[in-house]
Amino acid sequence: MKNEKIKIFLVDDDALFLKLLEVEFLEHANLLIETYATGELCMEHLSHNPDVIILDYQLDGIQKGAMNGIDTLDKIKAYNPDIPVIMLSSQDKIDVAINCMHHRAFDYVVKSETAFLRLQKIITTIFRYKKMEKELNWYMNKM
Repeated sequence: MKNEKIKIFLVDDDALFLKLLEVEFLEHANLLIETYATGELCMEHLSHNPDVIILDYQLDGIQKGAMNGIDTLDKIKAYNPDIPVIMLSSQDKIDVAINCMHHRAFDYVVKSETAFLRLQKIITTIFRYKKMEKELNWYMNKM
């Protein structure tokens, strides 16, 4: 039987924020969570087929020369354009958000006290879209 749990990758070089996010998700939902401190580690594990990736915009705080969030986003989209990626940033700047959207992020969330609630809502929206898409494909195949 196929495991129906939603798999989320959390990718952030801020170990404390990463752990807080992981704990929040595990407390509030029945999810499989994989955490990575770098974009490179995320890329190495994409074969695990995440349903959603939550990706930090900066990402180069620990390792000098590490891929930043936009580079990682581009590589994820090259690997599989259908994986929804939600960008996270401590920067509350519209140009940063627009840049993320130009690179095909599903959404952009500013790191704050309300970040987890926003992420929950966005993930719910993603799965509503996926369900509607499946139903539409089923309907179209019946015609």
